[in-house]
Amino acid sequence: MFSISIQQKQYKTYILTQTANSLLEVVPERGGIITRWRLQGQEILYLDTERFANPELSVRGGIPILFPICGNLPENTYTYNGKQYTLKQHGFARDLPWQVTDQVTQDAVSLSLTLNSNEQTQAVYPFDFQLIFNYRIQGNTLEIQQQYTNFSLEAMPFSFGFHPYFFTQDKTQLQFEIPAQEYQDQRSKKIHSFAGKFDFNQDEIDVAFKQLASQSASVIDNSRKLQLTLKYDNIFSTLVFWTLKGKDFYCLEPWSAPRNAINSGEHLTVLQPGATCTANVSISAKFF
Repeated sequence: MFSISIQQKQYKTYILTQTANSLLEVVPERGGIITRWRLQGQEILYLDTERFANPELSVRGGIPILFPICGNLPENTYTYNGKQYTLKQHGFARDLPWQVTDQVTQDAVSLSLTLNSNEQTQAVYPFDFQLIFNYRIQGNTLEIQQQYTNFSLEAMPFSFGFHPYFFTQDKTQLQFEIPAQEYQDQRSKKIHSFAGKFDFNQDEIDVAFKQLASQSASVIDNSRKLQLTLKYDNIFSTLVFWTLKGKDFYCLEPWSAPRNAINSGEHLTVLQPGATCTANVSISAKFF
């Protein structure tokens, strides 16, 4: 019933299959990204295949990994111990090759990936770390279990999250159940009240919900008869919603901290030497 196969496409792709109607595709060498999740013959995720094929471009689609920052920094810089470093938007984990370290096909199907610090990461982020992610599908739920370990001799500051791109063909048919009453617009920095709807006539929507009342959010796509429910541990302090006019996707992103947290300290995770922290995110799909 559960299986994992490998296809050599442009990149080596691991295909996790639960039944004929349920599969997950993961590309470890392209940032450990989930590129596809299909349920009951329906694509849950969006993927810009042209951008994905170009290693010089960031992936727009699937579920990119955000580490050691979420969002961008002013002039892409931060200061640590009096030294200035450069980190591009969302960090480097989504650009680096990850290693497959475990595969499970009993009772459920899961794939574990590992990312270790190296000379390339230390040049922009001076810490020794190890990330272990476990992707697991069971029923109509995708679970991402995360483990972050600090192997440095000093405390390690970071934030982390995900940038899932959900496929939709008619954004006007979307209903949002987000556990917050207001959001901050990234461009204007203004705070707006939220009553479950967005104005999709805008060229771009980029907003952050920071005052979360619970660890669950849902989006109902009436055009697809699909409800997606995102659940996340308490460490995820921020939900970001992002979309572009004319594109068949919307993003609902769980972040452990808001953008620029490595400079501001807001909700920043600081892991002591030798310590490990864990986190969990799940996405459940229900057709109606």
